Amino acid sequence: SPPSNSTSARKSPAGNAGTGDRDDLDSAAAMATVKYSAVAFAAGLGLSVGAALSFYLARKASRSAAPKIWGTQPHPGWEPPKKLPVPPAIENGKMVAIDPRVIGGKKCYPLIISAVVPRPVAFVSTVSKDGQQNLAPFSYFTAMHDPPCVVICVCRAGHRNGGKKDTMANIDETKEFTVSVLSEWFLEQANHTCGNYDEDVDEMALSGLTKEPSLKVKPPRVKESAVHMECKLKHKYETKGYNGEDTATIVVGEIVMFHVNESVAKKTPSGSTYVGLEELQPISRLGGNIYGRSRECFDLARPDRDWQKR
Repeated sequence: SPPSNSTSARKSPAGNAGTGDRDDLDSAAAMATVKYSAVAFAAGLGLSVGAALSFYLARKASRSAAPKIWGTQPHPGWEPPKKLPVPPAIENGKMVAIDPRVIGGKKCYPLIISAVVPRPVAFVSTVSKDGQQNLAPFSYFTAMHDPPCVVICVCRAGHRNGGKKDTMANIDETKEFTVSVLSEWFLEQANHTCGNYDEDVDEMALSGLTKEPSLKVKPPRVKESAVHMECKLKHKYETKGYNGEDTATIVVGEIVMFHVNESVAKKTPSGSTYVGLEELQPISRLGGNIYGRSRECFDLARPDRDWQKR
């Protein structure tokens, strides 16, 4: 700031406050101000750069510590109709023919669940007509979009002499259910719901999960999940085994309401909502008791129609 009046009125060595002396003092003060401002700016710049550098390094460390998600496609230089290399063990190995009617339907189970992989997991919540709630995961699960529907296969309960599981019995009674998408952060809780429990057990309470009221159906949603679908029964198909007995029900449920957590909701260039893979951390089912993570993924565009003209 400019010198105060007391400073500018200082006397010269001869005892007089001459104009030249005041000009010298003003110039010195101005230079001091400029120097001070430059130092302050440099210090501030240093702090800003330091903070930015710290943020960058922390973010880089966080990314390096995070699991790898995005990679490259297996053969980026491939052009049709070139052949791709096949592992020697596969190329030289013999195919084993297995007739399902010979081995029987029950022995097809380990073959199916280990070959058709990975499978998404539907976390299905239902309520009986008497209000008894049930929650169970199903990996015989897929979906379609117009109208939006989920397709779930609910097998009969072996521990109940082939009777219906609580999930299917409840859907038969109320024609409603919800599907919550399974993510890594609550996997152990979800897995705890698939025990052969009695009909009066509330699996959501048993596993410590949180009930979230639905808007259009009675069964609650699982709050811990990032994506929920409220569904109403559209079709169902009973399947019979080789012995003529009912073995499963294929359920087609129309989605009447979506719920997507804002932390996983993304937008396409055209404005449609989709779910972010990295944020969702989906879990898939494989053979036996094996679950899988989506640890490395890649983009692979579809061929355009011009390829058929080449």
